[in-house]
Amino acid sequence: MRVIAGLGNPGDEYRESRHNAGFLVVAGLARAHAIRLAAGSGGFVSGTGRVAGQVVLLVLPQELMNASGPPVARALGSVGAVPADLLVVCDDIALPLGRLRLRASGSDGGHRGLRSIVGALGTEEFARLRLGVGAPPEGNDAADYVLDRFLPKERPAVTDMVSRAVEAIELLLARGIGEAMNVYNRKERSEGATEPGEAS
Repeated sequence: MRVIAGLGNPGDEYRESRHNAGFLVVAGLARAHAIRLAAGSGGFVSGTGRVAGQVVLLVLPQELMNASGPPVARALGSVGAVPADLLVVCDDIALPLGRLRLRASGSDGGHRGLRSIVGALGTEEFARLRLGVGAPPEGNDAADYVLDRFLPKERPAVTDMVSRAVEAIELLLARGIGEAMNVYNRKERSEGATEPGEAS
């Protein structure tokens, strides 16, 4: 079983904030495939269903972002999954708004939610889909910036990013992470063309 965990902060005050981009994508994936998400024991909301022919467990940890690791570890244990079965979906201020970056493994890159998961699992060997939310304006604190909601003018780009992220996960499940990376790890050039992104 594949486990797909979207990172964010629980609570209405954080709804649709930049830090909750992972929640938005996993909730969108659940809607697209009629998977019901419900709270249970273990400190996470989850739902099981089929996506691209594979059985998946969708997970939204209900601890604050910096403590995402234990709920994700418990979610894996609840279905007998291992870190190699995991895909984590999270925000990234190092990527321009709307940009996707899919990797098979790697460091936390300074993301405290990923750092918590690495600590709880004892390994960096799990896939992650980073969602570009843009860098904070000069002089703005990054911690405050990611807790702010997207601006109205950013909404179309966010909607498009969520849609493409759902498609990227579907392709990963159907054809493997290598093909999904080749398709979705792309950045827009100024003239509107695209070029391949990183392949690992």
